[in-house]
Amino acid sequence: MDKHSVHALGDGWFLVEDDERRVRVAVASNADGTWVFMDGQVARLDSGTQGPAASRRRSRGPQDVMSPMPATVVAINAIPGQAVTEGETIIVLEAMKMELPIKAPRSGVVKAVHCAKGDLVQPGVNLLELD
Repeated sequence: MDKHSVHALGDGWFLVEDDERRVRVAVASNADGTWVFMDGQVARLDSGTQGPAASRRRSRGPQDVMSPMPATVVAINAIPGQAVTEGETIIVLEAMKMELPIKAPRSGVVKAVHCAKGDLVQPGVNLLELD
């Protein structure tokens, strides 16, 4: 049986360990919800209610790259027409003193970029489209 432990590192960061690995996890929340960021992936913890945010998540298409939480755009590493590979960091956001690299969900060509450095973005807002 694996032994798990969680250690608070401060500023919303935690170290999660088991017998095989150590992973840094970020947790951020506001009145709209709680988000967990780990290894380039973001999950929103749902309180069980099905409000407007839940319907936005369901309508997300495979070509969309959305903000996982309220954040500021600090870097955009892709331009329209550029080929990107799955897992490549294409946008970097900052929320609650945490940098959140947003990775390409699949390989493709950037169709459009809908944000700029310094923009304040909200969850469910399409930041970049892939073809």
